[in-house]
Amino acid sequence: MSEQKKPRKRGNGKGFDAWWEERSLVEKILVGIGFGILGLGFIAFFGWVVMLLWNWLMPDIFGLKQIGYWQAWGLLILCTILFKGMHFHDDNRRTDKKRRRELRRYLRDEQPANGKEQAESPESGEA
Repeated sequence: MSEQKKPRKRGNGKGFDAWWEERSLVEKILVGIGFGILGLGFIAFFGWVVMLLWNWLMPDIFGLKQIGYWQAWGLLILCTILFKGMHFHDDNRRTDKKRRRELRRYLRDEQPANGKEQAESPESGEA
C-alpha cells in the first residue's frame, strides 16, 4: 500500500484573520475596491430587476404605464420610506433582538410550567 498525502488547507487552517494579515496593503486595497464594484453592480442589478418586474406585471394587471430605470429607483426609495420607515440609528435592531430573546426565554420557561399544571390538575368535563 502506498501512503497518501493529506490535502493541505489554504492558510494552514489558521482562518480568515491569518489570511488577511498575510496580505499586503495593496492587496487589501484591491480587495476592497473589488467588493465595492461588486456591491455597486448588485445595487444596479436590483433596480433593473424592479423595473423589469413592474413593466412586466403592472401594465397588464392594473393598466399602469411602464417605468424607466430611475423611476424604479424612486419607487424603491418610496417603498422603503413608507413600509420600513426612516431609521437613522440601529437601536431598533438591537431592541428587536432583545425582544425576541426575551420571548424565547419566556416561552421556554412557561412551557414546562404549563405542562406540569395540566398534568397535575385533572380535566373535569362533568359538572
